[in-house]
Amino acid sequence: MTTFTELGLSECIVRAVSEHGYTTPTPIQLQAIPAVIKGGDLLAGAQTGTGKTAGFTLPILERLSKGANAPKNKTDRRPIRALVLTPTRELAAQVEESVRTYGKHTNLNSGVIFGGVGINPQIKLLKNGVDILVATPGRLLDHKQQGTIDLSHIEILVLDEADRMLDMGFIHDIKKVLAVLPQKRQNLLFSATFSDDIKALADRLLNNPAMIEVARRNSTVEIIAQKVHPVDRDKKHPLLAHLIKTHSWNQVLVFTRTKHGANKLVEQLIADGINSMAIHGNKSQSARTKALSEFKDGSLTVLVATDIAARGIDIDQLPHVVNYDLPNVPEDYVHRIGRTGRAGATGEAVSLVCVDEFKLLADIEKLIKRQLPQEIIDGFIPDPHAKAQPIQLRSFGGQGQGQGRGNGGGGGARSGNRPARPAQGGSRDGNPSRPATKPVVKQNTPRRSGGRGNV
Repeated sequence: MTTFTELGLSECIVRAVSEHGYTTPTPIQLQAIPAVIKGGDLLAGAQTGTGKTAGFTLPILERLSKGANAPKNKTDRRPIRALVLTPTRELAAQVEESVRTYGKHTNLNSGVIFGGVGINPQIKLLKNGVDILVATPGRLLDHKQQGTIDLSHIEILVLDEADRMLDMGFIHDIKKVLAVLPQKRQNLLFSATFSDDIKALADRLLNNPAMIEVARRNSTVEIIAQKVHPVDRDKKHPLLAHLIKTHSWNQVLVFTRTKHGANKLVEQLIADGINSMAIHGNKSQSARTKALSEFKDGSLTVLVATDIAARGIDIDQLPHVVNYDLPNVPEDYVHRIGRTGRAGATGEAVSLVCVDEFKLLADIEKLIKRQLPQEIIDGFIPDPHAKAQPIQLRSFGGQGQGQGRGNGGGGGARSGNRPARPAQGGSRDGNPSRPATKPVVKQNTPRRSGGRGNV
């Protein structure tokens, strides 16, 4: 069994990894760490939950802590030598936390900048100097425009979750950043999927890269148990509350299609006595941070999120993800359920699907090349005569809107008026075809719930 030491990491870094509770590298780490240490460019296909963050932070720490440019102590003023770009504030904070955790026994330091918070503390941080900077594209360009950041010494550039950055319209910002970086540098690109746009970006950015792919393209993590509960649209909330209480779920990440839907569901769950909070682009940074913190430490039972806001949620052994609304774009299903089943743990992904969403479900099944098992819950049998209604796309393109350049560009599309991305996989004309899978009727005997589901 290969160890972190055998991958070429120094004792001080391995010690920090061990103190964090990890002893065995994941498949992405086994391949990425030696490749990055060698100094070449890298194109890595890795889904969330595979350990990809450590796959690049560990070897970056190794490279920067060695050689003539390595700082002699933590208090030395130093230029930015590594830049990690992420699509959202939450992911930026998560990556920087990883750098601090694994680099605590080195002389390297790090910082993070994103929007939604004051810029002056960030200016002071940059003036003092950091070795590794994690940033969202919009706020990084704000600093560049104001002359408060020097990117001329960058040795390593990382684009993390590059597919999501392109989805969110950051391609022009990325090009602007690339234009001001040193030509000679190491480039690392990580993406959960390899679309044509990602391939085009890789061709532009990478020089003879090593290629790593640890999961089948657009596949879902195999250890995640996936299930569909057909239900009438107006019974979704009662069914979700029933599942949480009946099965004593105590940590549940729930996805809704819109910010309004997230807020409404939280109000309903709280009325049911279920401790819940929402996270989306209209929430202040302090509210988002508070919700994430309470969810991570287990004091919050349900976190309701939109797709963009949920990027960067990194929780070991998150047991349950619920698709309250199916996503409009099939690839987002893969991103969503990847929040559970992380780092070898098992997880469960449940989708509550009404008649409006059968076509969306068919699109997802086509993408992941498997048919999802369906189970009708007793007491929530859907009306066979229910009519489909068009899927509302009104807030899709702006789930993170309102967080543009002046506000950080990290919470969503750069402008609030960006056109919604068209739905993929066919029409939403109210005549979807039901998947062929025959639902299994499960007879549930309600029992008193336990755990933190009841407050």
